[in-house]
Amino acid sequence: MTSLTAGASAVRVPLPCAPSAACHKIASARFGIAPWLVVGPRLKGGAHCFHSLKATARVPVSAAGGYSLTESSEDHSGGSGSTMASLTLGEEVPNLEFDSTAGRMKLHEFIGDSWAVVFSHPGDFTPVCTTELGKIALRNGEFEQRGVKLIGLSCDSVEDHVAWIKDIEAYTPGAKVSYPIIADPSRDLAQKLNMLDPDLKDSNGRPLTSRALHILGPDKRLKLSFLYPGSVGRNFDEVLRAIDALQLAADRQVATPSDWKKGDKVVVPPSLSEGEAAKKFPGHETVELPSGKKYLRFTDLK
Repeated sequence: MTSLTAGASAVRVPLPCAPSAACHKIASARFGIAPWLVVGPRLKGGAHCFHSLKATARVPVSAAGGYSLTESSEDHSGGSGSTMASLTLGEEVPNLEFDSTAGRMKLHEFIGDSWAVVFSHPGDFTPVCTTELGKIALRNGEFEQRGVKLIGLSCDSVEDHVAWIKDIEAYTPGAKVSYPIIADPSRDLAQKLNMLDPDLKDSNGRPLTSRALHILGPDKRLKLSFLYPGSVGRNFDEVLRAIDALQLAADRQVATPSDWKKGDKVVVPPSLSEGEAAKKFPGHETVELPSGKKYLRFTDLK
């Protein structure tokens, strides 16, 4: 499964073994990497295929679609020497233990039987982050109505978090930062949650957290992830919309179309046969298409 971080200029492919010619087969079979793979302008030599962040393979894309391997020694761990975790959809997040503005906690115990949003920000006492944390605090009730717990994270200390909260609440009238904020000065948690931005560094050259946001289910598994660079603030209308869609899909076994909002028609999953769809969603509509295939089906759950 790919692990693409903010600022990354290539596809990062975790390998099951040391870099070898098998990398091409893995990339082709599991990730569909083709000769027309588009990468950022900062990439030199092709796409990165990561076995780890300290021992990696550089994978140039040849005109024939093959890959050649050379050793690389990039390390985005901020000097800790540990490797970047590859947190993927459907994967259970580790039961991390940490200090926060609410005291010492463990992630799984914090989540309990609820949904949860774990979101990181680049740093305390910074402008965009102040607007974001104020906005999400102001809308905390909307998350609570959906049974969702909020928890923030950055590389700052608990003391800095506590002092900064006063600025956040002063800037956003009516906002009360009641959700905990994790202190992660070691970057250990951010690495394990795949939240570091290798291009965004502090005065000591260590990477800071990106504007990552993970939506976790009651099973502690990653359901959806947003990743924004430091220059772009998040849209919490979209976060709430995504939560509505995820919870509806989990509860009613349906899918949601583009720009769906609560109350709109939903998609009948193509995995259901026509007979199963008629039984589960009586009165659903099937869109006639030039292909003649009856895969685009909608139903109203009102």
